[in-house]
Amino acid sequence: MLTIALSKGRILEQTLPLLEKAGLTIAKKELSSRKLILDTSLTDVQVIIIRATDVPVFVQHGAADVGIVGKDVLLEHGSNNLFEVLDLGIAKCKLMVAAESKDKLKQNTLKIATKYVNLAKRYFQNKDQSCEIIKLYGAMELAPKVGLAHCIVDLVDTGNTLKANGLIPLEHIEEISSRLVVNAASFKTKNVQIKSWTQNIEHSL
Repeated sequence: MLTIALSKGRILEQTLPLLEKAGLTIAKKELSSRKLILDTSLTDVQVIIIRATDVPVFVQHGAADVGIVGKDVLLEHGSNNLFEVLDLGIAKCKLMVAAESKDKLKQNTLKIATKYVNLAKRYFQNKDQSCEIIKLYGAMELAPKVGLAHCIVDLVDTGNTLKANGLIPLEHIEEISSRLVVNAASFKTKNVQIKSWTQNIEHSL
């Protein structure tokens, strides 16, 4: 049995049509149920739908053989014991530094609001910029407005949310899209099944 971990939300919406093209469908009844492990149209494949941040954890520890998750989550989590095998080219956006103005970045110690603590630290350390990371889980754009932080590090799609809150995208950190990852042990023990399924996905792109 092959277990695939899918991210909830926007990524799931864009992943399901891709899976269907590759020959795997999940019945609406399954998707709307409260079940944690979902059956699929393939008898040897099951799906779990979890928070995006948990996908690499499940794959890393072998609770799932394969996962689909954003590059931002992988960069934040690290990639121990898993292989990134395919860029699916969906859920595209950019990881950016945003602030009210460029001057806000000219601080001896820059206060940064973000949920990407490890990513932000690495980025600003590489720039030799002293920083203080303030971890937030949402409402990131509010932080500079109320004086909690000088800037934010967050995903930017259209930029409309930033604009509506008086922020400007100032520095580009990374291009983000969803990736297919595989558990290292599963890649050996279930190699034929995983390669076949991955090729079906690749051909559907």
